[in-house]
Order: sequence, then structure tokens, then C-alpha cells
Amino acid sequence: MSDTTTTKAAAAQRRKRSLSGIKPTGSPHLGNYLGMVVPAIALQETHDAYYFAADYHALTSVRDPEEMRRSTYELTATFLACGLDPERTAFFRQSDVPEVCELTWLLSCVITMGELSLAHAWKARKAEGDEGTALHGLFAYPVLMASDIIIYDSDVVPVGKDQIQHVEMARDMAKRFNYHFGETFRLPEPLVREEVMTIPGLDGRKMSKSYDNGIDIFLSKKKLKQRIAQIVTDSTPLEAPKDPATCNVVALYRYFATPEELAEMEAAYRRGGYGYGHAKMALLEAMDRTLGPLREKYDALIANPRYLDEVLAAGADKARVVAQDVMGRAREKVGYPRTPHAPR
Repeated sequence: MSDTTTTKAAAAQRRKRSLSGIKPTGSPHLGNYLGMVVPAIALQETHDAYYFAADYHALTSVRDPEEMRRSTYELTATFLACGLDPERTAFFRQSDVPEVCELTWLLSCVITMGELSLAHAWKARKAEGDEGTALHGLFAYPVLMASDIIIYDSDVVPVGKDQIQHVEMARDMAKRFNYHFGETFRLPEPLVREEVMTIPGLDGRKMSKSYDNGIDIFLSKKKLKQRIAQIVTDSTPLEAPKDPATCNVVALYRYFATPEELAEMEAAYRRGGYGYGHAKMALLEAMDRTLGPLREKYDALIANPRYLDEVLAAGADKARVVAQDVMGRAREKVGYPRTPHAPR
């Protein structure tokens, strides 16, 4: 039986594999929680889930090693507090799987500079006129991202609508490699949750660390109240009817309220006599109802770095088994030994 036939037979017997990573660059906010963490954890019920702290990607902006370690712990504790089961799901540091860097080089040899220049992040940097000062890591990050996806034989990648290009580029590189060297890699598919494509920030724009318009997941109730108070609203008087479809407060409330609570708030907006201050208080209570118990779990986890290291190490062990197999296939296809020579 050929390697390709064996690979296909094994794939047919396993659950589909979900793969995603998030950069450890500060405390996760609601956009991360709703757009990535929640759907990723839900997939562990139906998929073979592999999730990682993308610390190689973070190196393009993080220069403080203590910040890198702290943010990685925060990210790990976040996933665990939100329901990730380390017995069923691999959660690991990207940098604990060095094979991903070797595969990045192989993929770099089948994609052109012109194709990489079409990446959204690079085009945005070029439009600003300062591409000459941009790091090579920024220009080449789609290749590392493709390697992240491909090296775990991923079937689906949970992404927002604005990140679909990453998966498309990974598919293109996998196809190109397969064309030149024979069938080697699986072709992943993007998995988009339509209802959380864009989480609004305090100012109505997409919630983003770069805009400083986010709400961190594990703020104390007091600090959460202060942050919610900053949500931008219009100047419609309290007694006047309002349109809930255009309100930033309602846009966030729908993710934490019951259907009945949401319908009640929308009706109150349309009636009038219901102010934005009332809506913000309702949002605070709904958010704290969901996030309060998670905050307690997070606080206990972040105080136990030894346990977090154990989770990350166990996840890396599981991930490397897959990565080494995929990398072995790729090495053989290009004419290298399946396993690198080890020192005697």
C-alpha cells in the first residue's frame, strides 16, 4: 500500500481536525472570546482540535521575553477557563513544534514574492508608505501561517471573514507543493461563524487591540462597568424612540442576553423612555453573568503556572507526533531523509 493510500485510509477513520492559533500579545478581549475562543472550544465536541499560542507570530511585535511568557500563560489560562479540555484537545506553544519552521522553508520555495505581496497585512503596510521599514517576518508571515495549518493535517480552520485569505493562501501553497512533488498535504477549509464575523468595539469599529477599543474578558465587575460606560452612543434623548439595530450597546448585548432579554431591550428602545444608561447596566449584568464564573476559574489558573506548563507540554507532545509525520512525508517528497540525522 502506498504512502498516499495509507494517509487517505487513516484520514477516513479519524474525526475532522480543527486547527487555530492566536497571538499572545496581551489579554484577550471580547472579540477574541466570541470570534475565536468560543467557537474553537465548541469544536472540541465534534473535531480533533489542535490550538496553539502563536508566539512565533508574536515575535514581529513583542520584544520583551517576560511579556511573551506572561501573555502565553494568559492565553492558555483563558482557553482552560472557557472550557478547553486538555485531555481531549491539544493546546500548545507554536515554538514548541520546531518542525513548523522547517515546513515554512519548503513552502517558501513554492510561493512567489508577487503572491505574498497580495496579503492584506502587507498591502495595508504598503499603502501607508512605510514598507521599507517593515520586517521580513511581516511580509513572510502568510507562509508561516500556512505551515501552521498544513503541518497538522488540518481539515477546518475557524476564522473570521477577514481572515479567510490566510486559509486560501495555505491551500494554494499545499496545492503547489502537491503539484511539484506529488500528493502530500491535505487541503484545509475555512470555517466561518457568520453571526460573529465582526465584534464591535467601544467606538463601533471592529474590536481590536490596535484601536484600543476592546473589553478584556476577565475584568473585575467594577472595571467592566467602567469600560462599558465608554461605549459610544448617539445623543438621542432618553424619552425618544431609538433604533436598536444601530446601537453599539445592543450589538454586544445580543451575545450575552437570552432571546427574551434581547427582545425586551429592543422593544424598550422602540417605545422610548429607555436610555443608553439603562441599556449599559443591562449589558453589564448580562456580561457578568457569563464572564464572572469564568473570571474565577481564570484567576485560579493564572496563579498556577506549573499546571499551565504541564498543559502546554502535553499539548506539544501530541502536536509533534502529527507534525513529525507530516514533515516526514514532505521531506521524502523533496528527496531528504524522512527523519533528520541526529548527532551520535
